[in-house]
Amino acid sequence: MKLSILAFILFISALGVNAQQPDSLSNKYQNSVDKLLSTDGRLVIGGYGEVHYNQPFSSSIRSNGTLDVHRMVMLLGYNFNSRTQFVSELEFEHVGEVFVEQAFLQHKVNNFINLRAGLLLIPMGIVNEYHEPTTFNGVERPLVDTKLSPTTWREIGFGLSGNIIDASIKYQAYVVNGFNGYKAGAGTLNGSNGFRNGRQKGAESYISSPNFTGKIEYYGIRGLNLGLSGYFGASQSTLYNGLNKSNAAAIAKADSSVINIAMLGLDARYNLGGLQMRGQFYYAGIANTEQYNKFTAKSGVKNDLGSAMLGYYVEAGYNVLRFCNKAKTELIPFVRYENYNTHYDTAGSLLKNKAYNSNVITTGLTYKLAKGVVVKADMQFVKSEAASKYTNVFNAGVGVMF
Repeated sequence: MKLSILAFILFISALGVNAQQPDSLSNKYQNSVDKLLSTDGRLVIGGYGEVHYNQPFSSSIRSNGTLDVHRMVMLLGYNFNSRTQFVSELEFEHVGEVFVEQAFLQHKVNNFINLRAGLLLIPMGIVNEYHEPTTFNGVERPLVDTKLSPTTWREIGFGLSGNIIDASIKYQAYVVNGFNGYKAGAGTLNGSNGFRNGRQKGAESYISSPNFTGKIEYYGIRGLNLGLSGYFGASQSTLYNGLNKSNAAAIAKADSSVINIAMLGLDARYNLGGLQMRGQFYYAGIANTEQYNKFTAKSGVKNDLGSAMLGYYVEAGYNVLRFCNKAKTELIPFVRYENYNTHYDTAGSLLKNKAYNSNVITTGLTYKLAKGVVVKADMQFVKSEAASKYTNVFNAGVGVMF
């Protein structure tokens, strides 16, 4: 962990070496919902979508490629007046699945404070909030953002958001329901999938204890955006429903079905001319995993949720068309290195599974034909600590955002 933290600190330090005076508009980012909230008119619309091709490669095994309309998303918003707005994000995945990714009411108290309530994105890292295909390099989202901060991670809650313009600070703070950790007689969290299977997504969610999440972004240095995010609370369990508060045995049983989570995230984005750099770092400490794993064991086989998870990536790209075209197109070769370990630490007799510690190298091209239109291609090399060699996948795709 020391080497991981040192690498990320050196990365952020390198970003600041050539930093200039504040220019808040150059590095205060907007996603699709932010654009809707800043649009005039009563009824506002937007959207994004992406189509992917994924082809595994192996020297000894032939594999078919997959073609997928990965997601098509429509955004609808309504401005009741200059202070009160509603936004929604309806997503169609893989043609046959429908999800609501966001649906919240925002009321502007003043220039610095907005009240929000509804289905909200958890503000951890970069990609969970900025997941439109034109906002990141690579066809697929970073694997760190599928395991530790399980994109797209959203829950129902309420809280505050806003910008303190003079200080160049953006903030968010919400109280939300937590991960579904135990339901219908089974545990949902394990070492293989991290927290991903625990997302409730606003679909008949339940709450046994509230969780807190928040983020602060600083954008007061030209080209540089720094983020500090956190998530704190406990997983949810249906065993608390209808529980007799005087039944010590039942309380102890319910307590064994939950875990406590403290997750911290650091992120940085830096643009200077054609140079584009970004990085993320996550650490999640998880308590009560020994009891949880025993309680959620199936047929005598223990569950394998780790007591700590760690992940990070660093990425660099450069727009090689910066000086040679007037059409505002961009061609960005990039390379990203990431590591994620859902068994960074384990509790009790659970041994660390080397297959859960993986290194990923992704390198490719991002071609932005116009604002809101992107064509992507990359090669991805993945190797766990338990594997003898990398697995290779070629990815290609097109994406739009409007």
